Amino acid sequence: MSGAVLSPGVASLILFCVFFALMAVRVPVAFALGLACLPILLIEPRLSAMTLMSETFNAYNSFILLAVPFFLLTANLMNVGGITERLLRLSRTMVGHFPGGLAQINVVLSLFFAGISGSSTADAASQSKIFIEAQRREGYDDSFSVAITAVSSVLAVIIPPSILMIVWGGVLSVSIGALFLAGIIPGLLLVAVQMATVHAYAKARKYPTYPRATFMEFLRSAAVSIPALMTPVIIIGGKIFGWFTATESAAIAVLYAGALSIFVYREIDFKGVLGAFADTGRFASVTLFCVGTASAFGWLMAYYKIPEALLSGVAAWGMGWIQTGLFIAFVFLVVGCFLDAIPAIIIVGTILQPIAAAAHIDPVHFAMIGIVSLAFGLVTPPYGLCLMICCKIAEMRLADALKDVMLMLLPMIGVLVLVIIWPQLVLFLPSMVSPEFLK
Repeated sequence: MSGAVLSPGVASLILFCVFFALMAVRVPVAFALGLACLPILLIEPRLSAMTLMSETFNAYNSFILLAVPFFLLTANLMNVGGITERLLRLSRTMVGHFPGGLAQINVVLSLFFAGISGSSTADAASQSKIFIEAQRREGYDDSFSVAITAVSSVLAVIIPPSILMIVWGGVLSVSIGALFLAGIIPGLLLVAVQMATVHAYAKARKYPTYPRATFMEFLRSAAVSIPALMTPVIIIGGKIFGWFTATESAAIAVLYAGALSIFVYREIDFKGVLGAFADTGRFASVTLFCVGTASAFGWLMAYYKIPEALLSGVAAWGMGWIQTGLFIAFVFLVVGCFLDAIPAIIIVGTILQPIAAAAHIDPVHFAMIGIVSLAFGLVTPPYGLCLMICCKIAEMRLADALKDVMLMLLPMIGVLVLVIIWPQLVLFLPSMVSPEFLK
């Protein structure tokens, strides 16, 4: 940048070297992003250390980001209010008779939970507590139990409502309603391949199944669960039809989950409410702190025009739209191994957006390639936050679960490739329901 002491190359070298050095000594990602900015802020005469504070807090001045704690609170209220238990019973009547019944229930419950929470980490924590010990008692291998719980939790950031979609829409100015619709078909495809993977494991390792539920048992479970299953309908429908914004829909979801827990299911108490608010505060603070420091990091990159310097080299490759899509997915897959998804969107998404536009990739299609790719990073080391949560609850080493995780990811990668080479997979529902979202 004209007038800057440091060149884009030197500035990027300092930023990324300091960041990865801090990560290597196990400094949390959010702190590492912020601390990596300090050397440049102190060197550059036009800037100061206060710039880090101001840019961090500027990121919080966003109405859209209020949706993040509201969606987390909705999920926590449903856990303590008995709603998750009822969805568990419904899942058992639906798929409990399939090979590997308990693991199949795990996947289907993750599908239901994904339509409510929008957070994979919240899903991983709650599902681990429910399923890992139960699967141990039924003779499932620990590595399989941890792996299927971790990989099914990534559905929460692909199936709407998704916190990643809200952040992506806010940062890169993409319609959140379109992203909600675009995530439905890829999410259901991932559910199908996960259930097929469980089926293959169960046949090979002779995992147990449950007796087939009667149709009346299914109807009773469905009747009890219908109020809970209306939550994603209210959230997504309200946003798509313009009744309220993403943030307002999240606030309404909190009120709806609270009303269900208090007046319909009647299982929540004051202690449970306090616990739900405390858990929400912990998860939301980590998530939003990452948004703030990543925004400061991204602002410095923009100040030195680092993205433009990187893009000039990639543009010379002359890639078509499929090759560009595969390149974008590869970058996000690699970055997701080392960086949390939210800062990755803010930093890497803004760099890759012009590349996608130059290749005539629709912004919604680009968003889904990025979100699905980053979702896989939640279960791949060294970061792999969902995998780490599941391993911690199971009290086993991460390395012991890696083989099964990688085997389960292979068919999921196939879905990602399908998303890249067949754009209508993600654009069909937005174009059919609300074509104006794609304009």
